[in-house]
Amino acid sequence: MDTTTQSAVQGKRTAASQPFDPSYDPLKEATPGVGKDYAPTYWVATGGEPPEDDGPIEHDIEVDVAIIGAGFTGLTAAIFLAEQHGIKAHVLEANRTSWGCTTRNGGQAQCATGRLKRSQWISRYGLKVAHQLHQECIDAMENFKELIKDIDCEPQPGGHLYIAHRDKVMPTLEKEAKLLRDEFNYDAQILSATDVKRDWVDDKEAAGAMHEPEGIGIHAAKLAFGYHKKARALGAKIHPQSPVQGFETKNGVHYLKTPGGVVKAKAVGIATGGYTSQSLHPQLKNRLLPILSNSIVTRVLTDKEIEACNFQTKQVITDTRILRHYYRRLPDNRVQIGSRSAITGRDAPNKKYESMLISDLHRKFPALKDIQIDFSWWGWVDVSHDMMPRIFQPEPKETVYYALGYGGNGVMYSSQAGRRLAQWIAGQGKELDMPIFTSKLPHPNLFEKVESPIFAPFRRFGQRFLYRWYGLKDEKI
Repeated sequence: MDTTTQSAVQGKRTAASQPFDPSYDPLKEATPGVGKDYAPTYWVATGGEPPEDDGPIEHDIEVDVAIIGAGFTGLTAAIFLAEQHGIKAHVLEANRTSWGCTTRNGGQAQCATGRLKRSQWISRYGLKVAHQLHQECIDAMENFKELIKDIDCEPQPGGHLYIAHRDKVMPTLEKEAKLLRDEFNYDAQILSATDVKRDWVDDKEAAGAMHEPEGIGIHAAKLAFGYHKKARALGAKIHPQSPVQGFETKNGVHYLKTPGGVVKAKAVGIATGGYTSQSLHPQLKNRLLPILSNSIVTRVLTDKEIEACNFQTKQVITDTRILRHYYRRLPDNRVQIGSRSAITGRDAPNKKYESMLISDLHRKFPALKDIQIDFSWWGWVDVSHDMMPRIFQPEPKETVYYALGYGGNGVMYSSQAGRRLAQWIAGQGKELDMPIFTSKLPHPNLFEKVESPIFAPFRRFGQRFLYRWYGLKDEKI
């Protein structure tokens, strides 16, 4: 860690004041709570003590910039505001630092933003914009690598293995790999089922794979805590137990009501991810669909079990299901795997979702059929209605900006989004000219033809239908 980050920064370590709430639902709750404890994730259990912070807001204050959300995006925005623009932000967090998406994900840093493939970018935006978006992802990965160089976040570099879970997927995968090589000069290579099972991992479902050169596994909490320390060392203030319970703008100034006082800010950056409440700000209502993802981590594998699974790689892995799995062998030789979960927060604690994921693990790796599961959790993913993120100023006359909608690909891109959010706040956002920087998060749409907030009440009904349809497509059709 560099000398700046090592320097002592006076602060306190704010403990949780409320227990973890397993049924929290951002479409139902006005805020994520006040001072709730972390979800029981592997990352939190093995990430060490949370870093010192600046305590909750305890009285009215005036600041230049307030960032809402102390996760990957909010913390990196604070870092870039300080480093590149000389602005020392105040970061407001409802519960504990990096309490939401940031410590509940799979720790996979992939060269992607949103949920669309390059071929889908071309179909939607045209070739020129697709090239710009690809370059944005390449730049983002370099930015991410630079940021984590002095953070001990257990990086597992080498690329991303995208495993075809059925034979019929291989032609599409081969076509995408060729497009990546020929059009984007990105060295994606196709592997046969024999190649995958012999040289990488004996995933019994693997019908082949695409290997792409960029991809890094990280320890999510260690990375988050490293960002936190960097931000504070640069002069940012981080305030846990300070949810924004009211947001009002008067004469261009923003008044953020927290339990301990009002934060009066000249500019506000919103970085709340899948934990964005419907009432946080009018520009965000019905513009995200939070989706739950489950994750489990096994006990440490024995040498015999590693050999039985032929788990040679520690690179990040996903499969080609629409309801995809993300998995890998962790540095301490556990296996982590995640996928879809419940639809509502009330249903999230239902053990059937953990059981489904355990069955998926056994299907891929029969040798692990009786293995103990040491960690099990779930978390909300911020999915935009067109599957692409936005880093944007939704109202030109208001100095309010957001970076949201990564769709499960935020571990890496959040650092770039933080950088872009900092540019917007510093008055340089109009220099960004791609669709993800020039348009609002969309409202729900009907078959990608008609967009309207009137569809919002039916989203979860539609989600239930789509999950059944996607399950059929993934496994049977």
